[in-house]
Amino acid sequence: MKRHRVKPGEKIDLAKIDAGSTQAFKGSKKKAEEQLLELTEKLERLQEALWAEHKHKVLIVLQGMDTSGKDGTISHVFEGVNPQGVQVASFKAPSPEELDHDFLWRVHPQVPGRGKIVIFNRSHYEDVLAVRVKRLAPPGVWRARYDQINDFERLLAETGTVILKFFLHIDKDEQKERLQARLNDPAKRWKFRKGDLDDRALWADYMAAYEEALARTSQKWAPWYIVPANKKWYRNLVVATLLVEALESLDIQIPEPEEDLANVVIE
Repeated sequence: MKRHRVKPGEKIDLAKIDAGSTQAFKGSKKKAEEQLLELTEKLERLQEALWAEHKHKVLIVLQGMDTSGKDGTISHVFEGVNPQGVQVASFKAPSPEELDHDFLWRVHPQVPGRGKIVIFNRSHYEDVLAVRVKRLAPPGVWRARYDQINDFERLLAETGTVILKFFLHIDKDEQKERLQARLNDPAKRWKFRKGDLDDRALWADYMAAYEEALARTSQKWAPWYIVPANKKWYRNLVVATLLVEALESLDIQIPEPEEDLANVVIE
């Protein structure tokens, strides 16, 4: 799965990366779903141990075009975890108060504390993506943010936060099918926004913005992974595998009881 990792400074051409690829898994879809179930069970145990140890922090960043599967990834990968140890934060258009501060002011309070996993469903990267594409700030402002983001994430990493960033990569044809499916299904139509079509019309601009952001901000302390996401089962498998591997590498230790329980008898 690490083949999807972006090396620091690597030149990215998303048009040359197959969004429908499943190359890191050689089995069938059914086998992948069985493996995902095993991974989610492992994740449940690891998350409980992370919470009990109360030492490490985990930040997961999910970015992608509309319909790329950010909500679906959260639903399928984290379905078994204890909700008291996992939090999802989403970042919409900033409020007037947030605009009165630096762009990271609203982000820092949402980062994980000890023992917690926090998932950013969209993130501070909108300030070098949507802000750039929609020309909400001049180039001199958003270009400076690459280094500011790197410094911010280095601070988090140096104070005990494991950072995993996933760009869920779908192609334009797949997005068309998913948007049409939303429009056709009364149960999913609430997800459809006309604004999605405005962003779709700017596809090439968004791809250019993502390519530069991925290249400029994938660091050893906060790597980006480009996850082929046309196949939802493969998307889920990649994210779950990398997350479980990252948690296992922490060698989490469940703490001993604070009291001597050797002679405790429950009658």
